Order: sequence, then C-alpha cells, then structure tokens
Amino acid sequence: MQPIFRTQQVGEVEVFYREAGPKDGQVVLLLHGFPTASHMYRDLIPELAGKYRVIAPDLPGFGNTVAPPRGRFPYSFDALAEVMAGFVDGLGLERYALYIFDYGAPTGLRLAMRYTERVSAIVSQNGNAYVEGFSAGWAPWQAYWRDPTPEHREACRSSLTPETIREWQYFHGADRERVSPDGYTLDIAYMARPDAEEIQLDLILDYRSNVALYPDFQAYFRAHQPPFLAAWGKHDAHFLPAGAQAYRRDLPKAEIHLLDAGHFALETHASEVGALMRDFLQRQGV
Repeated sequence: MQPIFRTQQVGEVEVFYREAGPKDGQVVLLLHGFPTASHMYRDLIPELAGKYRVIAPDLPGFGNTVAPPRGRFPYSFDALAEVMAGFVDGLGLERYALYIFDYGAPTGLRLAMRYTERVSAIVSQNGNAYVEGFSAGWAPWQAYWRDPTPEHREACRSSLTPETIREWQYFHGADRERVSPDGYTLDIAYMARPDAEEIQLDLILDYRSNVALYPDFQAYFRAHQPPFLAAWGKHDAHFLPAGAQAYRRDLPKAEIHLLDAGHFALETHASEVGALMRDFLQRQGV
C-alpha cells in the first residue's frame, strides 16, 4: 500500500508526515533519528500497512517539517517531544504502538511518559535508554556535554560531515551492496541546508538531557511494563547491543533480537524487522 504525504500544523511548526494503511487500523507511530527523516521508513511502511495505520512524521529540524529558525524555536528534545505531543493530539491518536530509533527514542519515551495510557507497545530499533548502550565513539559529544565550550562544539561538527554520515551511520557494520545510496544522499543534502549544522549541534549538546532522563524512562518501564521488542543492529558503531539487552533489567518480558546489521538496520533488514513486528504486535493484541 502506497503512503500518502500530509502536513499537520502544531503551533509554528508544520509537521510533514507519511501515512499508509487502513484508517480504522491500530496505529503504529514511527519516530526517526539522526541525521535522517521519515524517509528511513520507506521500506518498513509497506511491511506494516496491510493491517496497521502507519504514521511517520519528520521531527522539527529534519526532513520536510517546516519549523522556525534558531532563536525562535528551541532545538531541544523537550521541544521535539512537545511538538510530537501536539502532533498526535492534532491527529486524534488515542492509542498507538511506538517505534523508536536513535533520536526518536528519547523523543518517543518522553511521549510515552506523558501519555502512558496511549502506548500499546514499544519497538526499539537501536533506540537507547541505558548508559550501557554507549560506545567509545560518544567521547567528543560527552566532552561537549560536560564543558560546552566553542572548541568542544566545533569538535562535534565532524559527526555531521558527508563522510561520517555515509561511512559511520550507513555503511559501518552493514553489507554495503545492500545499502541504497538514496538514504545517505538525501541525509547529506538535508545537512547542507542553511543553519542545519547549527541546529544539529544544539541537539547534540541537549542530548545530555536524555541521559539525565534515563532513570525516569526506566522507572516508566518498571511501573507500566509496556510490551517491548528490540530489533537491534548489532554492529552499530554508536549504540551497542548491551543497550538492547539492558531493557530486560526493567522489562523482564522484553523480546530482544540482535540483527546482522548496522545503525540503519532498515536499510538492509526491513523485511526481517517487519516480520518480527507483525508477529510481536499480533501476539500483544495490537
């Protein structure tokens, strides 16, 4: 089933989103990560849309969502989550399964804590909520968190280069011949837009707020026990498999699958992730 492309106004932000599947189907909300947008779900959406109403928005600062410039809009994870809260309210989504990936994880988990009764299940694909998930590659970002000097900010800029996006986000740990150039080429183009790097550097600094919330995320898991599936690219250079396994500490029934994939597991394993999700969601009554 082919998606449709729409926008939803949330305050000053015009949220672009993709939607597919039956209007009366149970909702699966797909939240993307850095440095991409909802186009990362182009192969997963058809895997789910036969039964589910699948909705994939672009976060502010990413993709085709139109948001105010820096100075008028606070590019923080609290702000991203606030916009997503307005987005789901605007669409009248009262119940949904959350798919969280990378930046979509702290955004979506803020949403889950805010609307605990709405979350029917959580699927995490390299979406971290435990310090065990961090690799040594986070060192420049962590230095910036501890001491946000101009020098440390500049050191993080290398995370935004075309080479880093292509080699470390997409190719590392993946079968290069199965990775379409479409994804990383578009992400590199997005990063070249005016002020895009500065917005991303603001979010890199604010990522420390996510780590500070990890105990709250974990308390939410313990208190509410949402059905949980991890479909995790085990060769991710940024989020280690230990981050997937750590969910079992608070969610003993969590189902953990480590895929022979990198950070962008959907680039090579969309059909496998789709099959895992359909089976999991059906068993949860979703």
